[in-house]
Amino acid sequence: MLWNYMYAREQNRFVVAYQRYPNDTMTSAFPRSGFVVMCGIHSAVTGSYVAGYHSVLLINCPTEQTARDVGRGIMEKRLAACVNIFPRTATMYYWKGEIREASEILLLVRTRTSLIQRLMAYVKAVHPYDIPEIISFPIEDGSLHYLKWMEDAVPDI
Repeated sequence: MLWNYMYAREQNRFVVAYQRYPNDTMTSAFPRSGFVVMCGIHSAVTGSYVAGYHSVLLINCPTEQTARDVGRGIMEKRLAACVNIFPRTATMYYWKGEIREASEILLLVRTRTSLIQRLMAYVKAVHPYDIPEIISFPIEDGSLHYLKWMEDAVPDI
């Protein structure tokens, strides 16, 4: 599923509403190029950020080497502007009806929201877990200079 972006006029500014749709609905209803152009124009004209244009993802890995391999692959494929690798954390989770404990390495990934589906597909293809944790959060606001750097660092493929 992809994020579907819909614009509404409110007090002379664009706002973004989020709703989930299957891939075929997204591609037929709103061409991606129109969304990218609209966001770029909005940001350039107003000097403000369109909430949700970028996202942060959390991805847990079983070892530091796996985290480095997954993180490096994400960067080489230009799917993110930045990947942080956090040191070992203690994790408790349910698996097959039991509480389990493990140590994991956390990746903190910053990317364009439009690339999340490609990023998730890549991680699922290379990750050793049956069900890798891949959770995304839209960025609501932040340093405009940093967000601009993110936009420049990651092409909207």
